[in-house]
Amino acid sequence: MVETTTKATGNTFPHLLLQHAQQRPHKAAFREKDLGIWQATSWSQVAAEVRALACGLAAIGFKRGMNLAIIGDNRPRLYWAMSAVQCLGGVPVPLYQDAPAADMAYVLQDAEIDFAVVEDQEQVDKLFEIKQTQPAMADRLHHIIVDDERGLRHYAQHELDSYARLQEIGRKYDLAHPDFFMREVHLGQPEDTAIILYTSGTTGKPKGVCHSHAAMIATATNLIEFDQLTEADDVLCYLPLAWVGDFLYSYAQAHLVGLCLNCPESPETVMTDLREIGPTYYFGPPRVYENILTQVMIRIEDASWIKRKLFHHFMAVARRVGIPILDGKGSVGLLDRLEYAFGELLIYGPLKNVLGLSRLRVAYTGGEAIGPDLFDFYRSLGINLKQLYGMTETCVSVCMQRSGDVKLDTVGKPMNGVEIKLSDSGEVMVRSRGLMTGYFKRPEATAEAIDADGYFLTGDAGFFDADGHLKIIDRAKDVGRMADGAMFAPKYIENKLKFFPYIKEAVAFGDQRTQCNAFINIDMAAVGNWAERRGLAYSGYTDLAALPAVNDLIAECIAKVNADLVHDPLLAGSQVHRFMILHKELDPDDDELTRTRKVRRGFIAEKYAVLIDALYSDKTSQYIETQVKFEDGRKGMVAADLQIRSAKIVAALPRAA
Repeated sequence: MVETTTKATGNTFPHLLLQHAQQRPHKAAFREKDLGIWQATSWSQVAAEVRALACGLAAIGFKRGMNLAIIGDNRPRLYWAMSAVQCLGGVPVPLYQDAPAADMAYVLQDAEIDFAVVEDQEQVDKLFEIKQTQPAMADRLHHIIVDDERGLRHYAQHELDSYARLQEIGRKYDLAHPDFFMREVHLGQPEDTAIILYTSGTTGKPKGVCHSHAAMIATATNLIEFDQLTEADDVLCYLPLAWVGDFLYSYAQAHLVGLCLNCPESPETVMTDLREIGPTYYFGPPRVYENILTQVMIRIEDASWIKRKLFHHFMAVARRVGIPILDGKGSVGLLDRLEYAFGELLIYGPLKNVLGLSRLRVAYTGGEAIGPDLFDFYRSLGINLKQLYGMTETCVSVCMQRSGDVKLDTVGKPMNGVEIKLSDSGEVMVRSRGLMTGYFKRPEATAEAIDADGYFLTGDAGFFDADGHLKIIDRAKDVGRMADGAMFAPKYIENKLKFFPYIKEAVAFGDQRTQCNAFINIDMAAVGNWAERRGLAYSGYTDLAALPAVNDLIAECIAKVNADLVHDPLLAGSQVHRFMILHKELDPDDDELTRTRKVRRGFIAEKYAVLIDALYSDKTSQYIETQVKFEDGRKGMVAADLQIRSAKIVAALPRAA
């Protein structure tokens, strides 16, 4: 029985879901690729699935005000679990699916989780490991519902149940209590908590950010009006469910406008699935765009001589005139327009088609600063890539760049309904309808984060330019000074380094020091391909990173960055003098990165203090042993004698008289 009659006006996500089931019952709400075939689910089918699951959860004891963990990749059933929980007045708490059991245990305990809906055996094993090894969780996690039952035939734990069986229970419960579901939906209020999203924990333990239905709906409405999204748009859901960007740009926008969410077959097939769907709206952090560019450059290096020449020639044309043509600004001559059109036919169009970006009307990047060279690369191809600024606590969207009004060094103007002021120290402070209601069970932390006037203290340093665009310099705590007083902005330097396909991650040091030095993580795919084409043998990452030729390659990349930095009067003194290629990749499992792949500077500085000291000495190498965690939970040691190399420094330009 699926009743979709509702007196609501779209003030909660369950109300919105039921409205779409009425207004567009046969339109696809979700697509999922299964066994190579895209399977669509309509809005009316989604409403029926959610109703059955909600009633099933109620039948086994889930009640209003409880929290439910959701763990897995982007799967329609996991999104439906969010809806079912919200229908009952509960709160979904998505967790990062690639987190080890120990990291999950903290969130599960902090959020007081008794119910969990998970994707597969891998996540089930983590939860039972937590119950067995964490005393505080031994009497929790009473119900674990699994979507994909493969590999679980011989699991006999009483807490375990299948998603399909729970829906069967729910359908029977619905028949016995026909008024229950709609009564629970109507009890929901806009001020109720819609979701709890945990911060990445860059500087400490993650905190649960509580967002109301009203805040998320107001923010999503603003976004839809900003870029004129309609139900005809397509979005690829590939970002972690636990990240605020996925909830807002996928779940919330779909519930507001009725567009279709497309779930890839697996994380490994995202690029293939992206090509097949050809989304019209796309959102991703800089690392996604970095990875795409790396794959492009690898393919170009493997191409024939004539193709490489054509690519580099027309990319030079694109860098010169592509952005003015995209924005409709500036005077571009007829010959340049013709050459760019020819490049679109030969290079840009086929490249966008291969990447699955041909249908894009608008694309965004956020989460952290994007390198200007990377940003210009996509925009010069005619891709309407724009930047936005925000964080989990503000429902992401604080500032966004309007089409035709894009500056590579800013994040745009404040959105409608968003108030921004700068503190005396330059810290960005935000007040808006999308602000969190608070941190879960942490009133003291909430009081520290939101001042008496209702402004959230972002911790970012920034300023407004003459056109009213906000420019973020860096995290306020990360912006420092060199020993000579020159500004030191590590993220800016790191982003310039990461533009090169051979550099996957970089960590710059220089605050209160005489020079800037850096750790480098090479990109295994790009550098491995480069080494193989030159006949260089290696057995793994550590071996590849130690090759003298690879160190020479990275030295060349850093020299180019230094040559660029010298043109910036504020940062000319931040050129990278010495560098070291680390013997292992920085990894979230080793606490060196957050789950959203942000560098945990304080932890890295403490863990690798001996390497930093070596960088600032006259040593040419340094031995280190490092403990690492493997995917199966085992621990091991990686040891290496790391080379320390000097980079080419460019003389500062003479100041104008």
